[in-house]
Amino acid sequence: MSKASTSGTGHDGTAAGAGAGTGTGTDTDTGPGTDTGAGAGTGTGVDPGTDTGAEPDAPESPDAQDTRELGDAGSRLSTAPREEREEREGTAIGGPVLGVVGWIRWFWRQLTSMRVALILLFLLSLGAIPGSLIPQLSVDELKVQDFKDQHQTLAPIYDKLQLFQVYSSVWFSAIYILLFVSLIGCIVPRTWQFVGQLRGRPPGAPKRLTRLPAYTTWRTTAEPEAARAAALAMLRKRRYRAHTVGDAVAAEKGYLREAGNLAFHISLIVLLVAFAAGQLFKSEGGKLIVEGDGFSNTLTQYDDFKSGSLFDTDNLAPFSFGLDKFTGTYERSGPQLGTPRVYRADVHYTEGPGGAEKKAAVEVNKPLVVDGSKVYLIGHGYAPVVTVRDGRGEVVFQGAVPLLPIDSNVSSTGAIKVMDGYRDKSGKKEQLGFAAFFVPTYGGGEGGATKMFSRFPALDFPVLNVGAYHGDLGVDAGLPQNVYQLNTRKMKAFKDADGDVLKKTLLPGDKLTLPDGAGSITFEKDVKEWATFQISHQPGDGWALTGAIAAIVGLAGSLFIQRRRIWVRTVRGADGVTVVEMAGLGRSESAKLPEELADLAYTLNSEAPTAPDSTEENAGGAEK
Repeated sequence: MSKASTSGTGHDGTAAGAGAGTGTGTDTDTGPGTDTGAGAGTGTGVDPGTDTGAEPDAPESPDAQDTRELGDAGSRLSTAPREEREEREGTAIGGPVLGVVGWIRWFWRQLTSMRVALILLFLLSLGAIPGSLIPQLSVDELKVQDFKDQHQTLAPIYDKLQLFQVYSSVWFSAIYILLFVSLIGCIVPRTWQFVGQLRGRPPGAPKRLTRLPAYTTWRTTAEPEAARAAALAMLRKRRYRAHTVGDAVAAEKGYLREAGNLAFHISLIVLLVAFAAGQLFKSEGGKLIVEGDGFSNTLTQYDDFKSGSLFDTDNLAPFSFGLDKFTGTYERSGPQLGTPRVYRADVHYTEGPGGAEKKAAVEVNKPLVVDGSKVYLIGHGYAPVVTVRDGRGEVVFQGAVPLLPIDSNVSSTGAIKVMDGYRDKSGKKEQLGFAAFFVPTYGGGEGGATKMFSRFPALDFPVLNVGAYHGDLGVDAGLPQNVYQLNTRKMKAFKDADGDVLKKTLLPGDKLTLPDGAGSITFEKDVKEWATFQISHQPGDGWALTGAIAAIVGLAGSLFIQRRRIWVRTVRGADGVTVVEMAGLGRSESAKLPEELADLAYTLNSEAPTAPDSTEENAGGAEK
């Protein structure tokens, strides 16, 4: 098999010049909205009907005809919509004159171009960064307030830029909506164009196949019709869409590239819709539960609750659960001393009224899923059990008091409040308050949070320090207050012998006796553990996961599948011997196309074998 004007290697000594052809043209996607057909040689593909500057009645030169045919052959290899060219009218600077409609069309084309869609996607990702680095009101209002207290200069600027509520800010919503519109405006025309390509057939072969980037030819003893039929059967067997056009077979493959491209962009829309639905219909709340206590999924049971603007509290899933036991173990040596090794909450739960009780274990990143809601384990701490008695020895308060950790070794602080049932020595109703500081493993120091510290997070040596007050806790004023803080504005401190606030560090079983027969507080020999749970309902999670997986699959298809076309022309030469020409064109330059064409040529050569060279035949005849 000999090759015209090319060089290459075939199989078993067969020359299949699919490697380096004389043509250098490629199909070039010049950007969003523009798809330029591949030219050959030095020419570029030109759309039929495009004003090339020639007179309307001027005859078309052979080179121009070749260029046009090659442009047609390379057209529609992409679904990128072509930008409409505006008519240019004579102006001082030679630019187009656009009216209102023209400017609207221009803006719409820019917005729906892939370039702008990528820019908006980048801006959306960039805009999400401050939402991860700066405390958000929708997540933790206390952290936002602490940030404002610590950054008096930055806080007002952040407020004006809406950086404490990034995902509901005007600028983030604007980027989000523009991206949504851009993707839809980009996908719709591409989809219709792709459907049209699927319904159509590959274009016929250009007149001069030698100008395509991958090309090979040989002379065969087979008849042109037989070689053409063999080529058609071979290409269809290789899953090409092939048909016969005149004296050539036209075939195309790689439609999954465009399908993957469309799937990727449709998946982005699914992700955006899922994200929006999740924000509008979500519900999220937190609850601290001490061992032995429980929770029912009603609004009044939450410690804090947030929901989307379209969420209806009547739609809360009917379930309940209780904390049976919390298990926490920690690394006891080495550089990771104190690092949690086991962090598990054993719970029982029921679904719906009258449902059967079930057991489950909730761990970090292993939530309990109940009726579409997820229960996450997010925190842990200790609740010392204390007993408060009045001056007559009657118990006015007894129970576990949750205290909040302030460091990695679970040093904890909080308040013990006795709101009802207590009377002073004269019988007058009064309220008691105790500022509490607890360490699970005492490491030294006296006097509360400023001096005591814990050296390990496990309950190895628990110690409780309390400071006593009496008066009005302020809980009856109707104003909300932090249950873990003691408001001493309307309270008086019990005094010790030195006139300071009465405080005492207690071991389990120890008691602090209040002066003047006012009663006592006892640290019982029991410390319960508590866990905080986040109960979340995100209706868009499943769609978001589906969209993410589809986007990855579609992106992989659009990156690794090549759209390409193959033409096989079989004609009878002047000497009566059939000439086979094969050429290929891809959407982009790739070394795989020449290799694939060489493989196809080798396969076809077995059906249409190379004819003996005429000089060899003459030499053989002379010898005879």
